Amino acid sequence: MTTAVTRRAATDQDSAAHARRTVEDLLGRVQHRLSDFLAAERDRYAAVHEHAVVAIDALSDLVRAGGKLIRPAFCLTGYLAAGGDPDDPAVIDAAAALELLHVSALVHDDVLDDSHTRRGKPAVHLLHATLHRTRGWQGESRRFGEGVALLVGDLALVYSDELMSNGPSGGFAEWHRLRSEVMIGQYMDVAAAAEFSIDPDLSRLIALIKSGRYTIHRPLVVGAGAAGRPDLAPALTQYGEAVGEAFQLRDDLLDAFGDAARTGKTAGLDFSQHKMTLLLGWAMQRDARIRDLITEPGHTPEEIRGRLLDTGVPEDVERHIAALVDQGCAALADAPLDPAWRGELTNMALRVAYRDK
Repeated sequence: MTTAVTRRAATDQDSAAHARRTVEDLLGRVQHRLSDFLAAERDRYAAVHEHAVVAIDALSDLVRAGGKLIRPAFCLTGYLAAGGDPDDPAVIDAAAALELLHVSALVHDDVLDDSHTRRGKPAVHLLHATLHRTRGWQGESRRFGEGVALLVGDLALVYSDELMSNGPSGGFAEWHRLRSEVMIGQYMDVAAAAEFSIDPDLSRLIALIKSGRYTIHRPLVVGAGAAGRPDLAPALTQYGEAVGEAFQLRDDLLDAFGDAARTGKTAGLDFSQHKMTLLLGWAMQRDARIRDLITEPGHTPEEIRGRLLDTGVPEDVERHIAALVDQGCAALADAPLDPAWRGELTNMALRVAYRDK
């Protein structure tokens, strides 16, 4: 016999599923907005000169290749959970701005990390270096490709700000913090890789600043602020920082042990670029030989992976991810949220923390 408890549970599940469908519908609108925006820019610059559209085409290719749209999804969820109007086009522009900011970071990241692929295609700097070389142009091919990528990334950053200027003003303050914070976090990541000193506390801080806050915490707060609910910021901050750290730790595990065919990006970059992730920091505290395997030539990624597994740290990271998800979801328990949105945020935490790409 169906009880009141099971009926309530079924109702909550249905409500969370409806919430998810609403977010997915809005994400479709975000994709259309990005495509239409970039198509209009291309038309405008095609009338100027054939070279004027190259950077726009590079951005359009990345958008069409399809990302996970994690940041727009959290922005939209924060907005809807805060009671925002799903029919307001302004929030679509805000979510689209977050995706273009992410594309900007990806293009620049690939230069910094010397990554060969992005979203299953050649990275922008590699594609244009190859074009330069095959056409026999003047100058150094690598420098040309990296220069193009820097400009493409900068253009995405400019466009992201243009789109956000059309968004609800309540999200602007958090947007500005997000942009500066991710740049500072990226510098800290580069510096830590160069120093390559074992400092797990610094590794966690970098992961939080350059990824966790930028991916989950601040997009959520941008959305809630856009809906006029800054009072939700404390609970969303606690949730976002915990789940954001879990997101980055999953990224670290996928870089070390993931399938490049699934992730769409070069595997093992954290090894080759000496990224001091929390995974590596913990592992090197247990086995000093891992540092030599990464820094000395002649060692394969398979050898490093085997040594990492021997330390037992990957299992510890998995346990830490689980604890962070629990911590993040617990932060929502007393927040003034509809149960449907509390349930959807719980589901989103699980999806980003346990993804395989």
